[in-house]
Amino acid sequence: MTPITEVEGRRLALSNLEKVLYPATGFTKGEVLHYYATVAGALLAHLRDRPLSFLRYPDGPGGQVFFAKNVPPGTPDWVTTAEVPRAEGPARMVLVQDLPSLMWAANLVTEFHTPQWVIQDPEEADRLVLDLDPGAPATVVECCEVALWLRERLAADGIEAYAKTSGSKGLHLLAAVRGSSSERVTEYAKGLAVEAERTMPRLALHRMTRSLRPGKVFVDWSQNAARKTTATPYTLRARPEPTVSAPVTWEEVEACAAPRELAFGAEDVVGRVREHGDLLAALCEPDRAGRLPD
Repeated sequence: MTPITEVEGRRLALSNLEKVLYPATGFTKGEVLHYYATVAGALLAHLRDRPLSFLRYPDGPGGQVFFAKNVPPGTPDWVTTAEVPRAEGPARMVLVQDLPSLMWAANLVTEFHTPQWVIQDPEEADRLVLDLDPGAPATVVECCEVALWLRERLAADGIEAYAKTSGSKGLHLLAAVRGSSSERVTEYAKGLAVEAERTMPRLALHRMTRSLRPGKVFVDWSQNAARKTTATPYTLRARPEPTVSAPVTWEEVEACAAPRELAFGAEDVVGRVREHGDLLAALCEPDRAGRLPD
């Protein structure tokens, strides 16, 4: 029988809790749910009011992995949903606004991916993201070097950047912004990527061309497009081990000398949240948002 759990007055059926989702470590679905419940205070701030794209892996990363954007069948009526504009026509998507909704979504076994805008104003971007993706033999160590340059370049425009691991090979830079459309933020981010490549031609790359990427860091500016989403801070990833897209300090970025130093699993992140709180909390403070230069 599927156990029924009550979360803040909502009844949830949580299934297959003993199922091993990460065979490399034996990490189970029950441990996935426990992780999300433990970091919910930090995670929910970054999910709130953002239409959710699910990257589902119900049988673990080695099984079928697929994106789902529309409201899943069987979604409880107490889970918030909203109509979201799309080029091909509006769609209804999930908003994870509270702990019961988070635990319901986590029970689907999913990565959480969110856009750089909120449902109240889909025409205006409130975040800028730069996805630093290393092409072997480059690693996150090279990403850190590029990230430090980008931090200073953004600061010159009055924009404060924060960093998190991708939970895979690379690094994400995030900044709170205001007063610009997704198109304008995309244009600005592309300009930064082009400038990074011009300044560090042996290290940074703004073009997606695969043949150009070995040994370089691709500065992916395109995720600022309104239709695109990025792995949400604190989400588990569908990787061989239960790695997390984890916020990091600039001191950690500056000191990184080996990829393992910026590889964090679920247990690591639980400890980091207890010790530091949400290192990205400033992203959720409107008065900290910067304006793009004219």
